[in-house]
Amino acid sequence: MTMTVTVRWLGHSGFQIRAGGKVVYVDYYRPKKLIEKVPTVSEQATLILVTHSHNDHCFPEAISSVRTSKTIVVAPEDCWKDIGGTVTALKPGEEIAVQGIKVRAVEAYNLKRFRSPGNPYHPKGFGVGYVVTMDGKTVYHAGDTDLIPEMQKIGPVDVALLPCGDKYTMDNVEAADAALIIRPRIVVPMHTWDKGTVEFEKRAGSGTGIKVVTLHEGEEISVE
Repeated sequence: MTMTVTVRWLGHSGFQIRAGGKVVYVDYYRPKKLIEKVPTVSEQATLILVTHSHNDHCFPEAISSVRTSKTIVVAPEDCWKDIGGTVTALKPGEEIAVQGIKVRAVEAYNLKRFRSPGNPYHPKGFGVGYVVTMDGKTVYHAGDTDLIPEMQKIGPVDVALLPCGDKYTMDNVEAADAALIIRPRIVVPMHTWDKGTVEFEKRAGSGTGIKVVTLHEGEEISVE
């Protein structure tokens, strides 16, 4: 029987992925000025994934709001102290299976965006992206990354969640080019810093066969 996988945008790079009664959160985050609104979702987590330790991705208050004693948490080692409890790390190429959910870590890093000369915001080895497979559907969360050669080996995926806000990650053009390399069925922009995604939508979606879906916070898509 074909199951429906639902992908809901929780703001910034935060997503909730649901299928068959199982719930995955990736980079669930709320700015501290909005902490009184945590949680904005009520479903408890089967699995929580964190791409890297920057506090707009690794946010312990949001994580704890959906975590239970049975929740599996996956995050880079430099997140562990802040998150607390039992946490697992995956390096690029490593996989984990949790209640039928398959997760593979992939590379995520900067090639051209630097805090200072030679000092990238996200050096290689600092963070990861994740490819999540649930009920036969695959969702790629790129994490904070530039357009990198390893994206050529990501596909095939049903949904790609790509950052396009520039400064720390790809901009609209680079994210669209990443979509054209990965060739997902559906692509969703994230980490936009409210800069708009019109250029991304045109470049990634016009005549490419890729469906571009720009979500507002709290909105979701269903993948059959």
